[in-house]
Amino acid sequence: MSNFRIGQGIDFHRFQPGRRMVLGGIEFHEPYGLAGHSDADIVLHSVADAVLGAVGLGDIGMHFPDNDSRWKDADSRKLLAEVVALAAESGWVVGNTDVTVIGQLPRIAVRRGEMQHSISEILAITPDRVNIKATTTEAMGALGREEGLAAFAIVIMVPR
Repeated sequence: MSNFRIGQGIDFHRFQPGRRMVLGGIEFHEPYGLAGHSDADIVLHSVADAVLGAVGLGDIGMHFPDNDSRWKDADSRKLLAEVVALAAESGWVVGNTDVTVIGQLPRIAVRRGEMQHSISEILAITPDRVNIKATTTEAMGALGREEGLAAFAIVIMVPR
């Protein structure tokens, strides 16, 4: 058995006017948010899927299905904390994570530090082990037309 595991996760959501925009556990003050059953935090959802994948525990939909009313408008910080606890029960903790947000808006750079701290607290790691970056699609496709956002995450899991 190796002394680390790698997982990746990806999540996409459409924009929805009048809804809160939450990314990385931080609320962005925008006139729109992301549509979804929970708070639709694509950053935390992609990290959760990466953690689950690395330790062989399925995906976020298996643990928090969108047809279960318990998860309606759920705080994704709590969902990710539960995923981290499941990984720890299996003998694994997060070593680091690297996340890319893909879309034209909102601008991530101004809130990057806050997002790093928020995620590091949930993962119980130092902020320097959380990297957040963003890219646009150069106006190509649905994300380029500002129809929504995507996030891609990679995690390294190490033995507990």
